[in-house]
This record gives sequence, C-alpha cells and structure tokens, in this order.
Amino acid sequence: QVQLVESGGGLVQAGGSLRLSCAASGRTYVVYAMAWFRQAPGKEREFVAAIRWSGASTYYADSVKGRFTISRDNAKNTVYLQMNSLKPEDTAVYYCAADRARVARGEREYDYWGQGTQVTVSS
Repeated sequence: QVQLVESGGGLVQAGGSLRLSCAASGRTYVVYAMAWFRQAPGKEREFVAAIRWSGASTYYADSVKGRFTISRDNAKNTVYLQMNSLKPEDTAVYYCAADRARVARGEREYDYWGQGTQVTVSS
C-alpha cells in the first residue's frame, strides 16, 4: 500500500500563487508516476498534471499549462504542484494520485489516492 497526504491548500485571490505538497509513504518503491487531479463542485474530477517518479517527463492539462508546475523530491517522497496566476475557475479540491505502471491522464488508471486539499480562488 502507498499512502498519500496532500497539504498546502487554502484561500487566495485571483492572480496569486499556492504550492501544494503530496507526501507519499509506505511501499513507495512501487510508484512509477504521480499526478494531480482536481474536482470542482458539480463537475467530474479532471487531470491537472503528472510526473514520472524517475526522469524529467512532465505532463499538463491545457488549462494549466504555463501557470502550474509539477515537481518532485525523491529524497522526501514528495510531489509538489506550484500554482501561479490562479483564476477563480481553478477553485476545486485537489487530489494527489500514484500509479504503479504508467503515466496517464485518466483517473481510473491510478492506484492510490490522497484525501484531497481545498483550493479556493476569489475574484
């Protein structure tokens, strides 16, 4: 099992920044990739960004490309999501996810999930 714990959410004004963290514990050696998803009220959960656990490959949704940056610190078993130029439409619960075998944009591919952290962007 892999446990994921998100932190760093909060309330920020439009144009501001936040950095989310996702700390992984347990059998982290099985992790191949990690990702961030988000779910806004009344909407389905959507892919935001993903990163391979080793290597430099990163992947982004078009809606966040150029504003969000995903990164990792393998020594700390932690993945980050730096969010800049935030917009009210970025308001959502943000979830961290881990996959044992691939990098994917579909949530059904991911094996482990955190509980989520709320991000609210005011206009």
